[in-house]
Amino acid sequence: MNTSQLCPKFEKAMSILSQRWTGLVIYQLHTGPQRFCTIESSIGISGRLLSDRLKHLENEAIVKREVFPETPIRIEYSLTEKGEELRPLMKELEKWSQKWIDSEETLQN
Repeated sequence: MNTSQLCPKFEKAMSILSQRWTGLVIYQLHTGPQRFCTIESSIGISGRLLSDRLKHLENEAIVKREVFPETPIRIEYSLTEKGEELRPLMKELEKWSQKWIDSEETLQN
């Protein structure tokens, strides 16, 4: 299919979700609000890259950053309503991967 024939909205959605680590960040946040260090250690992403992905997702209104005025300051990230709408997509992708992705294949990559 020629790229010019794709729906611009679909193309934008694929652009957002196809960035490395973005899907894993969204998937991780489906378990609920989390602090930066929890996300970082759970998916094994560098802090700099995670910061970049979270800012991008925040700009797209998929992730919400909430600052709690405590000592020390606590910052949590959670999915917005727009981000929560991705839950069925993530569940289907998880189901597909369980059926079609070989365990040995993932260890080699």
